[in-house]
Amino acid sequence: MPSFFDKLKAKVSSKRKSSSGPVVAQDKSSEPSFSTQPHPATSNDPADLQRGQQGGLATSNQMAGHHARDPHVPSQQIQNNLEQPLSREELRARAQELNK
Repeated sequence: MPSFFDKLKAKVSSKRKSSSGPVVAQDKSSEPSFSTQPHPATSNDPADLQRGQQGGLATSNQMAGHHARDPHVPSQQIQNNLEQPLSREELRARAQELNK
């Protein structure tokens, strides 16, 4: 009469023969699979990936001001039409007036 341990030993040994690794679920379709995708670059130069692409912030007219190299110097006519800055006393008086 086989004992409980003999039956258990037979079940465990049959599972070990059917699988080479640890005992896992037989349904592998429910397990996610991952793979590494190749990178499109052929060199280490990041500019290689950007050639031929259109769009993005660099091509927008709104961003053109951020690509300026020299400071903007207004013409003499615009400089003459600007109002003179207030003195320190006038600015302090204005600050006290606004803080009331």
